[in-house]
Amino acid sequence: MKKTLILVRHATAEDQSFRMKDFDRNLNNKGLSEAEAMGKWMAAGQIGAEIWVTSPASRAYKTAEIMAKLLDVAPSTFVSVPEIYDGGPKAYLRAVNTTHVDAESVILFGHNPDITYFAEYLSGADLGTMDKGAVAIIEFEEQEWIEISAKTGKLVLYKTPQQVKEGK
Repeated sequence: MKKTLILVRHATAEDQSFRMKDFDRNLNNKGLSEAEAMGKWMAAGQIGAEIWVTSPASRAYKTAEIMAKLLDVAPSTFVSVPEIYDGGPKAYLRAVNTTHVDAESVILFGHNPDITYFAEYLSGADLGTMDKGAVAIIEFEEQEWIEISAKTGKLVLYKTPQQVKEGK
């Protein structure tokens, strides 16, 4: 059975300052717009997931909340994985590998550079760097979540907020 993983880099956040912890940075107006545009694009394309996993950092969680609202998903169903914030690509892999066997699709909200490294690790694709708010969809044929590892998936779509806003 095919498994689908949707990776989302959080949308644009406030600049880091000495007065605020990086973890607590919120989306700025551009980020709010990016998350909404991507959520509308996903809703229009009926792109969604059974399981929503997110970093608990404010900017990632808020990106997930905005998109979830547009896809009629309750934030109370989110799986918050603290290790996604600063645990490196291995934390992303653990989150995916421990997904319930019956789930066919997962959406995971995270941070750069780890989310880009993770997408490239799974698919072998060269993304360079995922744009803020961008979505990468990776499919896995005939694998269980626990079996997913390096180059076992295929990048089937990469979409940025800029592309969505330009109608591409």
